[in-house]
Amino acid sequence: MKDGYKLTLMILAFLAFYFIPYYLPQAAQTSKDPLMNALFLLYDYTSAHTLTCLLPAFFIAGAISALVPKESITRYLGQKVPRRKAYPLSIIAGLLLAVCSCTILPLFAGIKKKGAGLGPAIAFLYTAPATNILAILFTGGVLGWQLAGARIFLSVIFATLIGVIITTIFKEDGRGAATEEGKGVPLTLGGVFGNRIFLFTATLVLILIAGTRLSGTEKTLAFLGLTVLLILQAVYRLSREEARAWLSESYIFTAKIFPLLLGGVFIAGALSAVMPDDLLENYVGGNSISANLLAVLFGVVMYFPTLVEVPMAQLFLSHGMGQGPLLAYLLADPVISLPSILVVRGLIGTKKTLTYVLLIIFFCTLAGLIYGRFA
Repeated sequence: MKDGYKLTLMILAFLAFYFIPYYLPQAAQTSKDPLMNALFLLYDYTSAHTLTCLLPAFFIAGAISALVPKESITRYLGQKVPRRKAYPLSIIAGLLLAVCSCTILPLFAGIKKKGAGLGPAIAFLYTAPATNILAILFTGGVLGWQLAGARIFLSVIFATLIGVIITTIFKEDGRGAATEEGKGVPLTLGGVFGNRIFLFTATLVLILIAGTRLSGTEKTLAFLGLTVLLILQAVYRLSREEARAWLSESYIFTAKIFPLLLGGVFIAGALSAVMPDDLLENYVGGNSISANLLAVLFGVVMYFPTLVEVPMAQLFLSHGMGQGPLLAYLLADPVISLPSILVVRGLIGTKKTLTYVLLIIFFCTLAGLIYGRFA
C-alpha cells in the first residue's frame, strides 16, 4: 500500500474514533457489550492521548532516528572499551532507539558482529525495548509518571546487572583494560546531537510535556507557542534534507506502530467487557512472589508490538492487578518474547540465552515485589 493511502487511512481512522460521540453515542461510554466497549476505549485513547502524547512522541522518535546517526550511538561498545564507558553508552543508545523486542534483534546482531562486548550488547538488547523514548513517554502519559519512572530506573539497573553477570559467567577473549581505542571514546553527547539538534529535540519534548502535564488555557497557549517555535526551527535551523528525513522517519514510526496500537486497544476494550472482575484480582491482585512471577511469565509468553503493552497494562490494572505485578509485567513483556528468544539463541547460543531469560525473570519478579511494597 502506498504511503499516501496509509496516511489517509490513519487520519480517517483517527477522525472516526475521535468523533464517535457525535454519531454513535452508545460507544462514548463504558459498556458490557464487547464491541461498544472496544469502540469506547478507542475513542478514549484517540481523544486523550493521540494528539498530545503519541504524536509528539512519534516526532521525537523520528528526530532521534533521522538526526542522530545510529553509528554514533552504537560504535563505542567494543570489547576493549572500559565498562564505565561501554555500559552507560549502551544504555543511552537503547534509550534513544524506539524499537520493540523483535526490531532490536538486527541492531543487536549488528553491533555484536562489529565487535561490541557481550555485556554492553546485552545491556543494549535489554534497554532498547524496555525503556525507549516512546515506551516511557506513553507509559507516563497513560499509566502515570511514577510507574514510568520506576520502569526506566529499574530497567537501567537490571540491564547493567544482567550484562555484567553474563560477562562474568561467560568470559570473552579480548576483553580487558582500556586501550587506545577505549581511551578515544568521547564521553559527551555534543558530538552526537549538536546544539541545534538538541534544541530542536528539546522543543519536541517540551511540546509533549505541555500536552500531557498542563491543562486549560495554559495547555493551549504553551502547546501552540511551542509548535510555532518548532516550525521555525524546522524551517530555519534544519536543512531541507534533515527536515524531510525527520518527517519521513516520524511517518515510518507512526505507520508501523499506530495501526497495531489501535488493534491492541480494540482487543483490550473487548476483553475488558467480558473479563470477570475478580479474575486478575484473584491471581495477580496482591504482591506475592507467585503473583509477580505469573505476571512476568505472561509477559514472556505473550508478544505485543511496542507500546501495545501499555493499554494492556491499563486493562489489567482496571481489573484488579496489583501495582507490583503490573510493573513486573511492563518490565518483562517488551524485552523478551518467544520469537525474540529463538532469535537470540541463534545469535549467542543456548546457554547464554537461557541465562539471559532466567535473569530477566528473576529481576522483573524482584522488581515487582519491591515496587508493590512501596507503591
